[in-house]
Amino acid sequence: MRKLVRILDGNIFALSEDNGDMVFSPKNPSGFFAFDTRFLSTWRLSLDGERLHPLAVHEPSYYEIRFFLVPGHPTHYVDAKVSVIRDRWISDSAFLERLTVLNHTNTAVEYVMRIDVDSDFAPVYDVIWPHGSALRGYREVSSEGLRLGYRREKFHRVAEISASEPAVFDERGLTFRIQVERQGRWSTTLRVKGQVLRPDGADVRDRLRHPHGNLDAALRQDLREWISEAPRLHCDWESLCTTYQRGLVDLAGLRFSPLALPDETMLAAGLPWSATIIGRDNILACYQTLPFVPRMAATTLRLLALDQGTVLDDFRDEEPGKILNEFRYGEMAAFEHRPQSPYYGGADVTPLFIVLLDEYERWTGDAALVRALEDSARAALRWIDEFGDLRGDGYLWYQPRNDESGAQNHCWKDTPEAICYRDGRLPGLPRATCELQGYAYDAKRRGARLAREFWGDPAYADRLEREADELKQRFNRDFWIDGDGYFALALGPDGDQVDALASNMGHLLWSGIVDHSRAATVADHLLGPRLFSGWGVRTLATGQTSYNPLGYHLGTVWPFDNALIACGLRHYGLAHHAGIIAEAIIEASQHFAGRVPEAFAGYDRDLTRYPVPYPAANSPQASATGATFLLLRCLLGLEPYGEHLVVHPAVPARFGRIELLDIPGRWGRKDAIGNARVDTPAAPGDQRWPAAG
Repeated sequence: MRKLVRILDGNIFALSEDNGDMVFSPKNPSGFFAFDTRFLSTWRLSLDGERLHPLAVHEPSYYEIRFFLVPGHPTHYVDAKVSVIRDRWISDSAFLERLTVLNHTNTAVEYVMRIDVDSDFAPVYDVIWPHGSALRGYREVSSEGLRLGYRREKFHRVAEISASEPAVFDERGLTFRIQVERQGRWSTTLRVKGQVLRPDGADVRDRLRHPHGNLDAALRQDLREWISEAPRLHCDWESLCTTYQRGLVDLAGLRFSPLALPDETMLAAGLPWSATIIGRDNILACYQTLPFVPRMAATTLRLLALDQGTVLDDFRDEEPGKILNEFRYGEMAAFEHRPQSPYYGGADVTPLFIVLLDEYERWTGDAALVRALEDSARAALRWIDEFGDLRGDGYLWYQPRNDESGAQNHCWKDTPEAICYRDGRLPGLPRATCELQGYAYDAKRRGARLAREFWGDPAYADRLEREADELKQRFNRDFWIDGDGYFALALGPDGDQVDALASNMGHLLWSGIVDHSRAATVADHLLGPRLFSGWGVRTLATGQTSYNPLGYHLGTVWPFDNALIACGLRHYGLAHHAGIIAEAIIEASQHFAGRVPEAFAGYDRDLTRYPVPYPAANSPQASATGATFLLLRCLLGLEPYGEHLVVHPAVPARFGRIELLDIPGRWGRKDAIGNARVDTPAAPGDQRWPAAG
């Protein structure tokens, strides 16, 4: 199979081989996707019956790509007499392709150009986990175009294919019979419009006011404005600038307009398989990027509040006050083969909602939104105590209501084997992972500030602060493993410690629940050889029975995880440790063309010498992209205090001088400058690591 290339615009994207073809196969995830449905599964170009071979592929931006092609396979002995330029872009929810045929001979030539077209209208889940997906639906042919459709009761999806030049359409594609003059060229533009139809035939997306528009002007202008509104970065280490700039463009590409708020934009969680609303990822990405592009946080908070749980629904794991974890528009969700319509199977999302709401106000001063979402925030805080505390012991637990098609683990490490003992055994249910307690602690402290300063309820604030203090004291007693000197990954159903050494405890530093006396010991574990690969902190330490450097949550390195850990280390005054993580992640990104992927393998750096890609990682992915921004905040020590921005830099030597200009916030725009400290240890690339505790 050829390498897949991609273009995207929010939750609409196209995957193809490196010659631009999409070839249907249950094991080939190529196609044109929108709203969790594959609208094209076959899109294959040929010239005079020959498939085309790529000479070069150019990707000028996230929404466009250009292929330079010749028939057959080029050789050193025969010059190509014809070539094809295949320009492709996504605009206004449509897939467009301009085909240009260039005749390199001195005589006019007739060509037959064919595009084979088909669709299986598969839901994304069938593409991720193929199990016999087949071509299906109906086909309607006219002189103006080809219409592919699939209808199941009220679920109706249509792909309309048209061309700017005369073509002969049939049920399997379209054909052009053309003549190109000597040394001449011929072009046509193809358009594929994916439609999500209501019973009355109207497209539900017609009311969306997409921020982009047409390729030639609005898309480019929108991207320029997006970048110009973000802070400007200058750094002696060019790699940081490269990753920062790539991150801004990737965030722009992940924006989409949700149906519930059609005039606003928020982030799709990741390409290709999470191009939708994932509550956890949306919240964390907004948190990470607040000092840079804060406006999407307000949209995210409003959208999540609109869909906040109101009833008990076992199938969707819904409970009153709970914040959704995933929303899908595809067929499997529509007919309840899967529960994501929406799905609430995440115990961490609800406290994180409070964390983001408070952090958003601290940066922006938007008290109006805090007051508008008071009922939602109070409901979320109630959920922590009434539904999250399953055992009545003051901890946040989870036990799936839907044990057939729902997730088994309701934390960010949601794969079935992710929460384990060091000997590989899996605990029973319910489970209370350590980071959930940190999030609950942070949510109560932040909720107390909101109650006191904005909701006019000091008694409620006092209660939340008292509960947070009690939780912190109880947590440091029950989760700490004395003999090993680290926090347990979780508590099992009997209250026993799930004793695997994992990255989760780094989030405890971010939330502030760790006693100061234990912070340095935790940091030494995080940066020690069992957890730190040289490229970042692994999700699970070496020496644990379940450790696998290619296990999704069992040994890989996740950049967002590392960014939160680095942020926590700074909170506890461990700037040196935070700098090592920041440097490792930024250096690793250079092996992915400056893009920070969702995850990469956890092999030791001295074994592989470069970070090994995780094969199924989303890229770009919102919270991974956000890691660069949070790491930059950590390096410069950016914190809002009242109406002021405090800057307290701690910059490792490799970064040199960092200048971040025009940082937006309640203060207007401010600059932050940090210079490397002369006593900062050498870079990870020099293989001189700090001693592990």
